[in-house]
Amino acid sequence: MGRNTRKRRTPLATKAIAASAALALGGGGLIWANFYASADEESSYGNQTRSAGAAQVATINCPDVGQQLTNVPRSARRGVARELALLDRQITDAYTRLASTRQAQAGDASYVNNAILGPLKSKRTATLDRIGININRAGGKAPQMGDLAECEGVPAEQPDTNVGEGDDQNNDGQDQGQDGGQDQGDGQDQGQDGGQDQGNGGQAGNGPVADDFVNIENVQPNSRNLPNGLAANGDTGSTGSFTTNCGTNENENRNSDNVIVAPGVSNGAQHQHDYVGNQNNNAFASDQDLANGQTTCQNQGDRSSYFWPVLRVQDGQNDIDANAPGGGQDSNVGTIQQASEAQLTFVGNRTSEVVAMPSALRIITGDAKAFTNGLANANTSWSCTGFEDRQVTDKYPICPQGSSVVRTSNFQSCWDGQNTDSANHRTHVAFVQADGSCANGFQAIPQLQVRLVYDVQAPQIENGQVTNAFAVDSFPEQLHKPITDHNDFINFFDENTMNQMVDCINTGQDCQ
Repeated sequence: MGRNTRKRRTPLATKAIAASAALALGGGGLIWANFYASADEESSYGNQTRSAGAAQVATINCPDVGQQLTNVPRSARRGVARELALLDRQITDAYTRLASTRQAQAGDASYVNNAILGPLKSKRTATLDRIGININRAGGKAPQMGDLAECEGVPAEQPDTNVGEGDDQNNDGQDQGQDGGQDQGDGQDQGQDGGQDQGNGGQAGNGPVADDFVNIENVQPNSRNLPNGLAANGDTGSTGSFTTNCGTNENENRNSDNVIVAPGVSNGAQHQHDYVGNQNNNAFASDQDLANGQTTCQNQGDRSSYFWPVLRVQDGQNDIDANAPGGGQDSNVGTIQQASEAQLTFVGNRTSEVVAMPSALRIITGDAKAFTNGLANANTSWSCTGFEDRQVTDKYPICPQGSSVVRTSNFQSCWDGQNTDSANHRTHVAFVQADGSCANGFQAIPQLQVRLVYDVQAPQIENGQVTNAFAVDSFPEQLHKPITDHNDFINFFDENTMNQMVDCINTGQDCQ
């Protein structure tokens, strides 16, 4: 794995986030039991010890080092990316050990700290030291990272997501409720009951669970503010659009790499991505490789790469990657689903004209680690056809008969005017402010909006158990939560086609 994988054709800063955990019962057998706290139990967590041995541990929460590294010399970034990918692998290995030693944990309250978190800290310390060396050798100044080595075991009762403390890393405090950001007014608890459930035939025992789903008919209309980016009455901006048709990955072009955050690292994502558009995208692709790549887009002037985590149905069936990295080896199992629709549309700005995106511009929206990082960068929405005024981020939707699942991602649409990427892959782009304008001297660029539709059977929930569940691929310790959904884009429109897009948007035309 790590390169393209072909499959056979088969049809928190919020309320309590809880997880279920595996308990070891006597006699050598494991039984998987659900533990969860309601929002009303939030205050009780403050009285609990943070020791991993004091309560059943559901997952492992480590500081996201990559998001802290905002000033990495360009010549050091590839080496730093390899070390960051190693940090992710270390967390996965520790989580795997956590899930496989429940009996030992039940008999020893200090087991998790001594046998899992302690060794993990030692490994992370060595890796962080190498990151610092990479940065310093390239002429940069490595930040102090000693406090980033220690991880915590998150009890099933309630993890600490640390959102709401001014740590919005994506837009420097700008309002993510605009431009497709995180503004969820439906009052729902975020991701309760987030752990293992063996009753679904699914994700190797680490989700999804019944409480990760909501009946879309029980979601209030207009529950999230997802502006379409177009100028409304009274606004003066760019009102056109540009649609590119690149298919639904009929080529079954998939791999578990991520050339943006882990260039040169096979299986750097630890979960499978669907690719449409550029067909050369893997961990080892250079900008030249991508610029010269074949494209599935009807408009051959668009060689951009569009990619997102695959969606799987937890049907107990093995897909082609059942024993491979990014698949079963990383707790991603079940049958991969191909979208029935993949709509890729670029729209304008409410207050100004847009400028052309530079070649090789990279944008990531959403956060693959939002379950442990918190919701500051979570930015995808789930809904159902016929109910798209009802959007949720923290739940997968249960759609009524005749309705299909919809995933929506609205990308950042403000650019710093200089950089095609940044060390943490976020600070070179931003969301608009509440009034639709770009802050800090950033320029408005066409906003990519991705709408994916899946014709999947609705999950069934009975007595707290879910069958026929579906979920996006994720890092194992993220427990396949819907808030970990994310979307990636690398711009490789040729100059003429990009100029056509900008002209269409700025002059109010709808082009494709």
